[in-house]
Amino acid sequence: MTSTETLMRLTLLAAALVIALPGVALAQSADGPPAVAGTDGGPALVDGRGMTLYTFARDPDGQTACVAGCAVNWPPLVAPDEARPEGGFGVIVRPDGARQWTYHARPLYRWSRDVKPGDATGDGVLEGAWRIARP
Repeated sequence: MTSTETLMRLTLLAAALVIALPGVALAQSADGPPAVAGTDGGPALVDGRGMTLYTFARDPDGQTACVAGCAVNWPPLVAPDEARPEGGFGVIVRPDGARQWTYHARPLYRWSRDVKPGDATGDGVLEGAWRIARP
């Protein structure tokens, strides 16, 4: 490989990183404190990207029953280490040690099949066990 080819590859790699890094930051911000927004299912709690949040009827208050494969389809809304309870929002520690946001002691999740902000396709899944998290 010539020095020109090496320089070209390094330039392309640097350009790819510049394009990809904002996406990484956006993905991380999705786990910020929930907010309220309009969705296809009406007013709902949403994550930092505007994605609808859900609760699981089979979760005991202050605990999660959605682990392993369940958490792949229903990713938990991760709370950063500095997150503190406030105004109905709280934090639990999941069995894997990760911290998860709650609302009135109900753990909050996203639905993997919602593809854009405002989607609410997870409402009523599993015979109604999954519901939109309402303010």
